[in-house]
Amino acid sequence: MEILKIGLLGVAGVMVALQFKSHKPEFGLYIGFAVCLLIFSFAVSGISSIFEGMKEMEGYIGGKEAYFRILLKVIGITYICEFCSGICKDAGYSSIAGQIEIFGKLSVLAAGMPILLAVIGSIQEIAG
Repeated sequence: MEILKIGLLGVAGVMVALQFKSHKPEFGLYIGFAVCLLIFSFAVSGISSIFEGMKEMEGYIGGKEAYFRILLKVIGITYICEFCSGICKDAGYSSIAGQIEIFGKLSVLAAGMPILLAVIGSIQEIAG
């Protein structure tokens, strides 16, 4: 039922922003940004149940908590970059949005490098 509320909030925010777009375009941008932050706050408020599930998964990993932290870091990078990129695109700055996306992809690659190296090391042990 929460998704219905969020969907309606998003559609209502867009409708209000469109009303301001022709006369005061900056107000439309501010309204869009405020709706984005409001929806993001709803998403963050439900994150405790996700963390409970992640704690349970951490028990299954068995001593490899560093991998779990890397996974959380990668998820955080992805969401932050997607959020910021979307706002920049809505404001008409798609070139900046593209650069944020590229930086996010490179950051995910850099953060995930220890896992990639561990997988390659495991393959070498099996093959050798």
